[in-house]
Amino acid sequence: MKESLVSGIDRIELMQTFVRIVEAGSLSAAAIRLNTTQPTASRRLQSLERLLGVKLLQRTTHVMKLTDEGERCLAHAKALVERWQATEDDLRGAAEEPKGVLRVLVPHAFGQEQMILPLQDYLRRYPKMTVEWMLSDRRPDFIAEGVDCAVHVGALTDPSVVAQLVAEVPRIVVASPEILVNQTGSDRPASLAGLPWVALSTFYRQQVVLNNDRGETQRIDIRPRLLTDSLYALRNSVLAGMGAGIASSWAVKEDIETGRLRHLCPAWHAEPLPVYLVYPWARFYPAKLRQFLALMREVLPMIGGTRHPGNKRPRPAQG
Repeated sequence: MKESLVSGIDRIELMQTFVRIVEAGSLSAAAIRLNTTQPTASRRLQSLERLLGVKLLQRTTHVMKLTDEGERCLAHAKALVERWQATEDDLRGAAEEPKGVLRVLVPHAFGQEQMILPLQDYLRRYPKMTVEWMLSDRRPDFIAEGVDCAVHVGALTDPSVVAQLVAEVPRIVVASPEILVNQTGSDRPASLAGLPWVALSTFYRQQVVLNNDRGETQRIDIRPRLLTDSLYALRNSVLAGMGAGIASSWAVKEDIETGRLRHLCPAWHAEPLPVYLVYPWARFYPAKLRQFLALMREVLPMIGGTRHPGNKRPRPAQG
């Protein structure tokens, strides 16, 4: 039936569409997030405007701007949609089976290797779920991109999101045996300064910092022959003999065991990388996200190459 101002119209759906259009910045982007078509999103917006008797958006070819009435309607619509979703969530209960699509942003290397089995476990538990597994090391714009949550490896300073520290990734210094032929004292941090280096530019560039279990710290200045933002590229470059590098221990474990790489200064290690579950703040979270977060909190500290960071509470959003 054509969507129009008729008896029985789903006003919640109209409000939800309006909110998504504003958040996404366009009708086409909102339609993707709502799993519908652009004409349908446009008809819903027109129906809401006719229902309320006001113009909510001023649209040109390149710009979409809220009217004064649209600004007021947006505030009411957000509150209404949140209350309705919270009511549904409460009445259906925590036992509700997750269904729908969950959009998750994960780091390239970690998302391709360490997290596939936990992802498989989630999909096995909840057969009505589909997961859009996006591989990227960037930080998402959760609202505009429609991303439900992200797994972030490394420091995180964004105060506008909820970030829960769930694990950490140990890092070690490795090199191929070929570049160590004429090296002596490779178990001492001071000897590392004389090696060629490959740098993981996201985490270190001109200096590496190593610690030991006695709480001592060594800083070594390096001159990298190659800088890359990819853990896989760093590993392959080190394997090719281009230089020493600091890598996540899980990524080079097999190489060390087979002798393709050597673990240098085994009594020393780089600062481990924190692993966060990151998601936008909301008054309620749907079952599909709640169950995914619960599973990741359980398994991420125990998968190969990670360890538990200790008892850390979620960092709440600010502002």
